Amino acid sequence: MFRLKKLIYLTIFLVIFYYIFIANILITLSVIASLYIAFKLFKIYAKSKLMKIADSKELFRKSELGLFIALVAKVTKADGIVQELEAQLVKIMFDDISKIFPNKDKVRDILKEIFNEEKERIDNTKEIAQALNKLLGRSKLKKKQFVEFLIQLAFVDNGISSDEDRVLREIVQELEITSDEYTTLVTKFENMLKNKKQTMSLKEACNILGVQESDDFSVIKKVYRKLVRQYHPDIIKSQDKNEAYIEESTTKTQEINQAYEVIKEAKKVK
Repeated sequence: MFRLKKLIYLTIFLVIFYYIFIANILITLSVIASLYIAFKLFKIYAKSKLMKIADSKELFRKSELGLFIALVAKVTKADGIVQELEAQLVKIMFDDISKIFPNKDKVRDILKEIFNEEKERIDNTKEIAQALNKLLGRSKLKKKQFVEFLIQLAFVDNGISSDEDRVLREIVQELEITSDEYTTLVTKFENMLKNKKQTMSLKEACNILGVQESDDFSVIKKVYRKLVRQYHPDIIKSQDKNEAYIEESTTKTQEINQAYEVIKEAKKVK
């Protein structure tokens, strides 16, 4: 009787153990396997979608990235001229985006064409922003990230001009970002600009770039471009970063640019 009772208890224990541990583990493993397969299928779908838009300039123009580049063109040309650092950042942005495509050279050419065409037009900013808003749907975070990049681009030449502000306000309105939210974003960048060292000696500038005063300007320019590429805000990488990423990258980029301008002035380079 005792042995039978013991056997019953052991059987109950084993059944409970099975359902608590073994069955749960099997269920967990099944869920993990399903998620892994779903992730792989999504990556295949996403890659095929990227390949599809990369085959046509018109398809790319209508994509999120294509519409964003069109808005970048509007902001950079808003004050009538594309500054050296703005041009450098746009070029790097093309490289960042094209790297995610297998046919990156073709994509870079498409991006350049879209940018060059759109920077000459002033009549379709609202239409482009509306199209981007429709694609982004309810993704408030992504809308804010795109706007932060546009504000950052306007700020790199030491502040937002009235023309740049006008274009930015037109864009944020269509992206359903309120005037107060836009003002808050701009204020953050303005505070960074205020905190930036107002005066910088030639020695300090050389230390920031890691060059010597006696270095040829062509060498200094190469170092400057390398540093801008290293510290610039990356539109693709920003998807995995927190809100401070763009602000920190912008601060560093502005410091590098200020140092470069100080050296350029000292060497009397136009």
